[in-house]
Amino acid sequence: MEDGITTIDTGFGDRARFCAAYLVVDAGRAAFIDCGTGRSVPRMLAALDAAGVARADVDHLVLTHVHLDHAGGAGALLRELPNARVVVHPRGAPHMVDPAKLTASARQVYGDAEFERSYGALVPVPAGRVVEAVEGHVVDVGGRALRCIDAPGHARHHLAVWDARTRGWFTGDSFGLSYREFDTARGAMAIPTTSPVQFDPVEMRGTIERLLAAQPAHAWVTHYGRIDDVERIGGELLSLLDAMVAIACGLAAAPHRHGRLVAAMERLYVDHARGHGVAAAEARVPELLAADIELNAQGLEAWLARNARAAR
Repeated sequence: MEDGITTIDTGFGDRARFCAAYLVVDAGRAAFIDCGTGRSVPRMLAALDAAGVARADVDHLVLTHVHLDHAGGAGALLRELPNARVVVHPRGAPHMVDPAKLTASARQVYGDAEFERSYGALVPVPAGRVVEAVEGHVVDVGGRALRCIDAPGHARHHLAVWDARTRGWFTGDSFGLSYREFDTARGAMAIPTTSPVQFDPVEMRGTIERLLAAQPAHAWVTHYGRIDDVERIGGELLSLLDAMVAIACGLAAAPHRHGRLVAAMERLYVDHARGHGVAAAEARVPELLAADIELNAQGLEAWLARNARAAR
């Protein structure tokens, strides 16, 4: 635990250091930020035990957004935390109380077999234990203030959480993904995550710029862990975002668009990784980012489709 913050590997994706949740402890009280899936609950409880925190001393489960790798286990975890309430964006709150639409959407994206393997049945959160975090909502953790802001771009129901104590953001997916396998002497490498179905490049740019405006020392991303040198990484995220949007727009009317979009983004990320000093980038980027490239392509195509409908 550093500065009262513990990084928890939720075990999602059958891959180490792929998906994180966080435990914040201060003055004997605690909050989780994100929770993984229902299969992650034992890991969350083990983190409490390791920190010497009783389950009754957890007051909050803050969800950056309700995508299932972040929030799928909320209802199951709350069964173990008698005093905790779920803090969630107002747009996401109904999906915690009634996860039927969330389940249907995830099945559409991932397919039934993958949904069952990775997530399983979602447990509803009682409405009385849900707190809607509007802009500026403060979560109190033993006197430590965690401030929530609206952070759209990856999803319209996305929050980011500011910890003034450490001058750090808990960013969910709003500040990209950054796998430790790509760390080099330059530090961390990140790419935007534009997964379906609510990606919006203008909003994503605005969120990244807003996070940078706070001059943070750290960002705790879900995929994966704490990253420093936030200003450099944020600038690179903005450049990559622009390049991804340009690729998508250039292929908007192309035949076999999806495959060409995937190939172009893979090339973009390989070049970025090589420039970052990642060894064997040609092999490692397709291996480690295959699922992310596919989801990013789907998100860009969903955005193109929305634009096409709006132009009719």
